[in-house]
Amino acid sequence: MAFEPVSYTAAGKVVEGIKAGAWDVGFFAIDPVRAADTDFSAAYLLIEGAYLVPADSTIRRNEDVDRAGVRVVVGRGSAYDLYLTRNLKQATLLRVPTSPEVTNTMVAEKIEVAAGVKQQMQADARRVPGLRLLDGRFMEIRQAMAVPKGRAAGAAYVTAFVEEMKASGFIADALKRHGVGGAVVANPVVGPASQ
Repeated sequence: MAFEPVSYTAAGKVVEGIKAGAWDVGFFAIDPVRAADTDFSAAYLLIEGAYLVPADSTIRRNEDVDRAGVRVVVGRGSAYDLYLTRNLKQATLLRVPTSPEVTNTMVAEKIEVAAGVKQQMQADARRVPGLRLLDGRFMEIRQAMAVPKGRAAGAAYVTAFVEEMKASGFIADALKRHGVGGAVVANPVVGPASQ
């Protein structure tokens, strides 16, 4: 069987590809909603989710975001969307088609908060005057390899492969080689992989 990459423009579309049988192995964030159709390896990479607000916003801490009247824009189907859908109780979640559209939508529509991967939010804060990043993180994203549910041999393979790549230093070297900051290699799993 030949290797054939399948590319998507948004994380949510990768997950839709499971039902369509479009791929055999995927790389995306672990999430309980996604686990209904997917078996994950343990995480190989940890990434932080962060909030971006206008510089003059009264929102100062991550905990201040979940209030009545606060709107949060997020990329549809992203790990941040899934997490915030479960965890925001008072704020209103607004979804745009892809994560790269989040900050521009926030600014254009005068939305109170943008949510996304910390590195992108930091870059947007530098790119767009008048924005500031909240300190800390609102979530930790655990990137993993995945196979469609019911493929036990595939699940066992990706689980072993991820642990081997972490232990060998391959993932750490790849992050360094490509200048990826703000992400760290997940700790090795001792015993059965947890999700």
